[in-house]
Amino acid sequence: MPIYEYHCSECGDEFDKMVRFSEADQAQTCPACQSRNTRKKISAFASHGSSGADSRAVSAGSCGTGGGGGFT
Repeated sequence: MPIYEYHCSECGDEFDKMVRFSEADQAQTCPACQSRNTRKKISAFASHGSSGADSRAVSAGSCGTGGGGGFT
């Protein structure tokens, strides 16, 4: 299950919660004040597209070296 960030409109608390994808947009209970007046935040990771320099940086970190390894 993915972890989502939420904001409580009652007390202003921000919290993370592991929630099923199908339930992510539903209001979650605030752990600080128990209010259900919460909403999912848009995280910085989710708001960036996967184009341009960002996609090159992600793909550059892959494990494969194309063979050879150089060990004898």
